[in-house]
Amino acid sequence: MRFKTLLILSLFAGLLACNNDSLEDLEKEYLSQVSIPVGGNTYVTSGNEGAKVSRKGTVVDWTKEEAVLSFYFKLPQAEKALLQLVVDRRESSSEIKVSVGEIAEVVSLEAGTEYTVSVGLFDLPAGYVQVDVQGVSKSGESYPSLKSLMVLTKSAVDITYVKDNESNRFYWGRRGPSVHLSYTLPEDKNFKWFYNEITVPEGEDPNGSYYMANGFGEGYFGIQANSDTERRVLFSVWSPFHTNNPDEIPEDQRIKLLKKGEGVNTGEFGNEGSGGQSFFRYNWITGNTYRFLNSVEPDGNGNTVYTAYFYAPEVGEWKLIASFLRPQTDTWYKRPHSFLENFIDRNGYIGRKAFYHNQWAMDTEGNWEELTEAKFTGDDIARRGYRLDYAGGEESGKFFLRNGGYFNDFVELNSMHDRSPQGKAPEIDFENLD
Repeated sequence: MRFKTLLILSLFAGLLACNNDSLEDLEKEYLSQVSIPVGGNTYVTSGNEGAKVSRKGTVVDWTKEEAVLSFYFKLPQAEKALLQLVVDRRESSSEIKVSVGEIAEVVSLEAGTEYTVSVGLFDLPAGYVQVDVQGVSKSGESYPSLKSLMVLTKSAVDITYVKDNESNRFYWGRRGPSVHLSYTLPEDKNFKWFYNEITVPEGEDPNGSYYMANGFGEGYFGIQANSDTERRVLFSVWSPFHTNNPDEIPEDQRIKLLKKGEGVNTGEFGNEGSGGQSFFRYNWITGNTYRFLNSVEPDGNGNTVYTAYFYAPEVGEWKLIASFLRPQTDTWYKRPHSFLENFIDRNGYIGRKAFYHNQWAMDTEGNWEELTEAKFTGDDIARRGYRLDYAGGEESGKFFLRNGGYFNDFVELNSMHDRSPQGKAPEIDFENLD
């Protein structure tokens, strides 16, 4: 019996030595390498309480086996690649599992300083690739912090991923690419009102999504999915004083609240410009179509008034959200647009989509003009090609926007799109609006 045990142990040790030799040989053969940093490219996709991705771009507080850390990157074609992990300093030993689809390799890590460990050879598909890392066992309180995933190929490959943290791009990259539709507005008229509709399909509403319907040159108006228990209608106007700190705005350049609807909260916002903000807590429903109406009108004294109304089909009437006065501004409605963004970075691996339809603008003479042309654009993360999971344009007679989820079929930025005219202007009793 003792002889059999020794024989099995000897064979197992031989297999390990063979595997180590094999990995060492692969390292000599797969010489082209790309480092995918944790920051901007990695999420805790399961077991959220068991690990975190820090703002500095490392895995921290990795304590539970339920936690799954997922790296994402995109390949132009299928590749056979050697995967390695750059592991930070470790005070105890552990075992972790690395998976691509159904194929998994278990790696043993001893206590020590930062080093790079080879995991194994994987057949990676074309398009976006998800590499999962999960704890198997540990001798200490936590698993080691990960710093990056190394992808080694025989020849150079143009891999898509968030490459750097300049201008806080790890954060913006984890949020995912924001996308926009800019509607073509006739230039020979002044317009006061803009009308739009949004339908969010079922399952396309992860927390952190902002479906902005009615954008204008100085602000935005739309609906948000804030948490499992709260959703909002949000209307904001930027101050003419450019700062991310609302406390710095001089009194004569502050946005002033003129009126607000019942149950609407108002205040100031910062971080992405500053100004006046209003929101109404309302649990809007996927699959239902919501209507948005807002006006931009100069007051004749060097200021401009912005007013927003929201129509929920479950309620059946227009609701005033708020009316703001923006000082040192003299303008009618300019740059009607919509956008789709994610504002919770840990949810940037989850996709979202919305349909934007039936856009109309009313001029100062009271005539409606249907807007059927839009330009599709993206933010810095999209323009740099750091993430390519974005789309927008026309679908089934409506405009749409889509982002997140690491899908492969993206739409070219700066492309023009047309939808079919509806031909019937919205019927709104302006005299009885609050």
